[in-house]
Amino acid sequence: MITEGEIIARLEEAGATVLAMPGRGYSTGLRTTRLEVVHTALDAYGWQTPRLRAPAPDAAAMGRMDEAFSWLAFIPEGKYVIRRIVGARALVHPLTGRHLYPWRRLGEMLGADHKSIQRWHGQGIGIIAARRLK
Repeated sequence: MITEGEIIARLEEAGATVLAMPGRGYSTGLRTTRLEVVHTALDAYGWQTPRLRAPAPDAAAMGRMDEAFSWLAFIPEGKYVIRRIVGARALVHPLTGRHLYPWRRLGEMLGADHKSIQRWHGQGIGIIAARRLK
């Protein structure tokens, strides 16, 4: 038996996994190179700040992601707004752990109060929990 809190945690883990996946794979295209012989001191000694990336998820994390996102199908098609809210709220940045869509932003997108969005999210999680018990 899985609780609603565990469902939310699994959905957020799935959202972080999907956002950590590489955007594209290897390419056969030629890479452009810098032809300038003289670089600035900052370029030559690597003083540019590197862009932080989340590590690519492993196969087990992708399997859990597939299972958790399949739970969204438990929400009936007639309640597509609730399904959209639950899916958007699951997207969590893999490095910072912050939600990509806070409650107020979801409310602005859907033209509703953020408290209503929270209530609808709870209803969606409740639907998933009830269907998982069957």
